[in-house]
Amino acid sequence: MCLVLEIVLLAMVAAFLGMRLYSVLGRRAEQEEESVPQRFDSDDKPASIARPAQTTAAVPARPIELDGVMPAVERGIREIASADNRFNLGQFLEGARGAYQMVLEAFWNADRETLRELCDDDVYEGFVAAIDAREAAGETLESSLIRIEETRIHSASLDGRMARISVLFIADIASVTRDKDGNVIAGSLDDAIESRDVWTFARNTAARDPNWLLDETDEG
Repeated sequence: MCLVLEIVLLAMVAAFLGMRLYSVLGRRAEQEEESVPQRFDSDDKPASIARPAQTTAAVPARPIELDGVMPAVERGIREIASADNRFNLGQFLEGARGAYQMVLEAFWNADRETLRELCDDDVYEGFVAAIDAREAAGETLESSLIRIEETRIHSASLDGRMARISVLFIADIASVTRDKDGNVIAGSLDDAIESRDVWTFARNTAARDPNWLLDETDEG
């Protein structure tokens, strides 16, 4: 009788352990089976995978709108944004428009101090040489920026830590040049002429100074 009772008790213990083991393994197996289809949507396309923390930290926080630009330009802009997390394309273009107007007015008014602040050495010397020649000839220049019709990224590149972005400006400018006696020798203030300029701005992305300098001027 005791032997039968002992066998029954052992069978009950074995059954209990078996049920516990099945409940643990069964839930784990169900979880593993359910995790597989969650990686794909109904169209069998790969679902998005969360990036590691160190990867997401390197992604620029601000989206960069580059609709309609050439692939080479887009690549250059993204390289600059990766090298300088303070770079904002919208703010850059707004600043470039302001610099375009300020540099033109400084040149027209022979404002060498403003030109010194906004241009690098080569461009500054070019503007100053033109101003000196104008003053030596006794000529005066009267000009007006009527409007800036368009501002568009022309090219962008990152060479080491040096970022360079060229901007195409399409603007209407009225200008007249007078000789030392006040006679008009070129231009007219009554007729604005379309001007197409490609100006290149440069900045060392490792520098603390956030300002860009006018590095090159060319006709568009």
